[in-house]
Amino acid sequence: MTMKQPAPRTPRQRALLTAGTGVVAALGLSLAMTTAATAQPAGTPSAAASTTVSPAGHSFTAKLSGKATFKAGSVTVTCTASSSSGQVPDAPGNHNADGPVSSSTTPATYSSCTTSMPGVSATVATSGTWGVAMQNGAPVTAGLTIPVGGFVLKTSGLASCTVTAAPTSAATVNGTWTNGAPSTLAFANASVPVKVTGGFGCPTSATSSTFNAVYQVSDTTDPASQITVTG
Repeated sequence: MTMKQPAPRTPRQRALLTAGTGVVAALGLSLAMTTAATAQPAGTPSAAASTTVSPAGHSFTAKLSGKATFKAGSVTVTCTASSSSGQVPDAPGNHNADGPVSSSTTPATYSSCTTSMPGVSATVATSGTWGVAMQNGAPVTAGLTIPVGGFVLKTSGLASCTVTAAPTSAATVNGTWTNGAPSTLAFANASVPVKVTGGFGCPTSATSSTFNAVYQVSDTTDPASQITVTG
């Protein structure tokens, strides 16, 4: 009995499949955070170290430094603009003798995003209440929690897909904090759960994505001061 071989994919079909694999990579954009009380940095021990975020009551902005790049297979998604803002809790809320200090932030904005695949563009929409939890240690860690459905990425062109972060429950994204002038918040291969929907070319079986990015955090109440995390 002779088995009939499947017809080879056309160049367009191959392009659609390749483009689809890169869609989920863009979830690295998801710095969206839900209520600060739910954020918990990874690896925080049951008897966590004392944490103080200073200056108490000062407002801050977090802006992307350079580019955020997201890669899946041979496809890379790059964004060059992203920012968020918030406020350090007033004293005594800026100190926790037994663990992290939490604060609220505005939803991050994302723009100037491109993909490495011709004919595929991406847009990002965020929603919900965001927050961040800082934990003193070596290194200082940060837990950023995505609210349910709080980050949605859509692509158009060769592949029309929708990627939703934290599709069923809030999810924490983990990074590291470095005190400086300005201080920085870095994410290295951070993972976030996702759900992908769409037609041909969309990686609907994908359940997670990773990203790498560095944010500079500046004190906007007193530009001469720095936002710091200590014990």
